[in-house]
Amino acid sequence: MPSVPEKILLAAPRGYCAGVDRAVQTVERALELHGAPVYVRKEIVHNKHVVEQLRDRGAVFVESETEVPEGATVVFSAHGVAPSVHANAAARRLETIDATCPLVTKVHVEAKKFAAEGYTIVLIGHAGHEEVEGTMGEVPENIVLIENERDVDTLEVRDPTKVAYISQTTLSVDETLAVINRLRERFPAIIGPRTDDICYATTNRQAAVKQLARVCDLVLVIGSSNSSNSNRLVEVAREHGADSYLIDNETQVREEWLDGAQTVGITSGASAPEELVQRLIGFFRDRGTQDVEELEVVQEDVRFMLPKTIRQAIAAAS
Repeated sequence: MPSVPEKILLAAPRGYCAGVDRAVQTVERALELHGAPVYVRKEIVHNKHVVEQLRDRGAVFVESETEVPEGATVVFSAHGVAPSVHANAAARRLETIDATCPLVTKVHVEAKKFAAEGYTIVLIGHAGHEEVEGTMGEVPENIVLIENERDVDTLEVRDPTKVAYISQTTLSVDETLAVINRLRERFPAIIGPRTDDICYATTNRQAAVKQLARVCDLVLVIGSSNSSNSNRLVEVAREHGADSYLIDNETQVREEWLDGAQTVGITSGASAPEELVQRLIGFFRDRGTQDVEELEVVQEDVRFMLPKTIRQAIAAAS
């Protein structure tokens, strides 16, 4: 007999953030305006489903701007790129459309400002993540990457009185705060950005998952394995008392997870479309679960304008 949870609780907010919504729309509009193919450097957002849908519509995903044919149109992903990428694109006479999330751009601006003022910049983030590579590329000689509290203890800086910190936008709020506190202990003169670098959507989705985990036996997070903010949601749910797993879609739910789970929480990472959540709800309804409720923790109404190049092209076309 398959297990039938009594209740499904949906986290609110969940799913698309403003930066992801803007990035996906940017590729869709670029395809409408320019026709296929439109090249996209890296995955526009870290979600397999979204990438496949855009690929079906004529987007061509490449690892590097150097793979894009000369003179073609290329979209830079929501995670941001280093100045060297812009330079390569210009050398190849590429039409560039920059879909970098404005909240990532804010971190790039901070990095340049701190570097210009002579600070050693400590970037809290995950090595190899595209956002981190883009930020470090702004001022590579002034920036050092750390991933956790342990890294703070072995950190060597040029001048301990001239240190600044910034962070990747999709980290665990609680873990990052612990790292910042450790940095302040080691470098009492350290300064940081005026406002937190971890984006509103990351913060809000983690806050919602904390509430969800307290009242659920199991929390399922919809998101792709390379999505930083989705992985953090799984960690947060586990830290707050629920079993939790990351899935791409409803086909990956395993029977043993549901064993004894009366209340199942569902959330989705900032790059996961709502249709995947609805498919997962359908999976449980088909089993016989009737009680589906939403647990709203914060209301979100953030919207970002499309990139200027897209807005101008739309205006010209009309």
